[in-house]
Amino acid sequence: MPELPEVETVRVGLQRWAVGRTIRSVDLHGPRTVRRHAGGPGDFAARVTGRRIESAARRGKYLWLPLDSGEAVVAHLGMSGQFLAVAPDVADQPHLRARFRFADGPPELRFVDQRTFGGLLVDELTSGGGSPVPVSVAHIALDPIDPAFDRNGFAAALRRRHTGIKRALLDQTLISGVGNIYADEALWRARLHYDRATDSLRRADVERLLDAVDEVLRAAIRAGGTSFDALYVAVNGESGWFDRSLEVYGREGEPCSRCGAAIRREPFMNRSSFRCPRCQRAPAGRRPSAR
Repeated sequence: MPELPEVETVRVGLQRWAVGRTIRSVDLHGPRTVRRHAGGPGDFAARVTGRRIESAARRGKYLWLPLDSGEAVVAHLGMSGQFLAVAPDVADQPHLRARFRFADGPPELRFVDQRTFGGLLVDELTSGGGSPVPVSVAHIALDPIDPAFDRNGFAAALRRRHTGIKRALLDQTLISGVGNIYADEALWRARLHYDRATDSLRRADVERLLDAVDEVLRAAIRAGGTSFDALYVAVNGESGWFDRSLEVYGREGEPCSRCGAAIRREPFMNRSSFRCPRCQRAPAGRRPSAR
């Protein structure tokens, strides 16, 4: 599942290839891609045709293109969604779901989605007390690299909960954009076990964790995100290379670069957590959570 660095990489690509352009037409290949748009495919096409894309915006893993109508095209990439800027004479990619043509000519913008968990919709924008966001995204918390992210508020919210710290990092209503990969990487940097109780964290622990989250997200953005396969690429078709910098995720049995202990993989919420057993010791009296 693309996380904040991958979605930010796509946003930057859309800023270059789509912003400032007027949509001449849109072709939808099947209704599933716009299943979250209440009006269906015909209404989606009608509401974007002739509209100018004003900017490319993101909150956490959610991406949207504000239009000059006061609405926005909201996109969720799901597990395999891609936006690609290509010349119109390039053969259609397998799993092409939507094609946007522009009044100023090529390149066109294609939305490709192999697993069809992603999707597009047109939504109204609401102020939400800050920058305009789509109504469907307003419940999503600010992400940790947003200048308006409130560290004090986040720390207070953690103290009010009794859950594991990784569960809290994955809660998009508490802090957005952090998924399984970057949660594991940040927890390794902060030397925290994923099952450490949030209400046991001191303020210094929270600051160390947030610093680690910020560092790993920004490093991944500089690397263009993490590409394990062809299902994630940037708008220009290039893959990210942050997988070369991963310290724990996907490195079961390999030595920790900090202490040399073998990295462990443990079940967590129907997925896996990776940690160093020496740098990230399990909290006393708690077993690793497999739920």
